[in-house]
Amino acid sequence: MSSSKNAAVVNYSEQKYSVELREIPVPEIGEEDILLEVENVGVCGSDLHQWTSDHSWPVNYPVVLGHEFGGKIAALGSRVSGWNVGERVVSETAAVIDSQNPMSKVGLYNLDPTRKGFGYGVNGAMTRFVRVPARCLHHVPENLSFEEACLTEPCCVAYNSVVGNSNIKPGDRVIVIGPGTIGILCAAMARLCGAEVGVLGLEGDRARLEIAKQAYGCEPLIGEDAAEAWARKRDGLGADLIIDAAGHSITLKIAMKIVRPNGQITKVGWGPQPLNFSIDPIVQKNIRLQGSFSHNWPIWERVIALLASGALNVKPIIGGVWPITEWHEAFEKMHSGQVVKSVLKPV
Repeated sequence: MSSSKNAAVVNYSEQKYSVELREIPVPEIGEEDILLEVENVGVCGSDLHQWTSDHSWPVNYPVVLGHEFGGKIAALGSRVSGWNVGERVVSETAAVIDSQNPMSKVGLYNLDPTRKGFGYGVNGAMTRFVRVPARCLHHVPENLSFEEACLTEPCCVAYNSVVGNSNIKPGDRVIVIGPGTIGILCAAMARLCGAEVGVLGLEGDRARLEIAKQAYGCEPLIGEDAAEAWARKRDGLGADLIIDAAGHSITLKIAMKIVRPNGQITKVGWGPQPLNFSIDPIVQKNIRLQGSFSHNWPIWERVIALLASGALNVKPIIGGVWPITEWHEAFEKMHSGQVVKSVLKPV
């Protein structure tokens, strides 16, 4: 390690735009941790929500942002086995879990109510060195760049929502609401499952919708009317599956309208706003409404295999790589919709 200090992107209070670059010490590691030297870290919509202070989860201020990351092992805790200094790895996000919780015992530690994640519960990876429990690690194959590998996490969110929590079959008609990172990756996953996919966005989303079309073969849908027409095109009844990946509660109303009877809505986007509308269509249409949160170990292994084989290509959604000192520009580009995904590199 060349220095005892790390430049870090720190979210220091719940006030809007309370994010700045600070010097922090290199973290001390416990006996079951590793010290990871970060190569790349992705900017997530949740990082942006904490920056603009419109998030709906508790944050342990001050905290280093960033939970989509990969890098090389710089040091090992005394009880860590099976890993070596210098190995290329990515890390899961469940930084703190209760191993005795019933959810953890069945492997669903992502649903442990006491779970704390990087970037809000403990210090994340928008810095050079981060402390990571060894149980969170996965190998990164040599043929997979860290710019791509750091997006394993959002790919796992998409995999869990589409493959794990949705009933999807080849030939299904699927609409994804929201062309952000998660939405586009959900669309890509649904295409891998053999579905016809439309992605619904607004007028300002044209560039991102074009990426979904060119890179993943999805139909760009601008506005609710276009989405409804596409959903009903086959037999007049609507889409088999709606994946709601938007950060607003109101989109559930659209989903209920365009899903077919006996279909499914999977909600993966967060929105803290009150609904203020009836959810009776869920009853009337016999719809399954499914939440999808996070991911666990087997999902990470599957997604890394998809990325390494080239079956899932995340390069089209990467809008640029910025040094960590230029975090503000990277956040702004993504927040304004100019790019789908910003990636940072520690300096």
